[in-house]
Amino acid sequence: MRLNGEIKALKEPVALSDFLIQEGFSDKRIAVEKNGEIVPKGEYSNVILSDSDTLEVVAFVGGG
Repeated sequence: MRLNGEIKALKEPVALSDFLIQEGFSDKRIAVEKNGEIVPKGEYSNVILSDSDTLEVVAFVGGG
């Protein structure tokens, strides 16, 4: 699979929520796009990732 342009190997299908934890993302201030579609936060545990998927994860940072 591809995460933010980087190739990542998945040994088996995994829930998006678990994958984000494994990759060190906090789901509080991120937006996730899977194969060109925005994934609602409430669906992270229902979305299953496979090797053919492409993810873009954007973290929001506060500032002034």
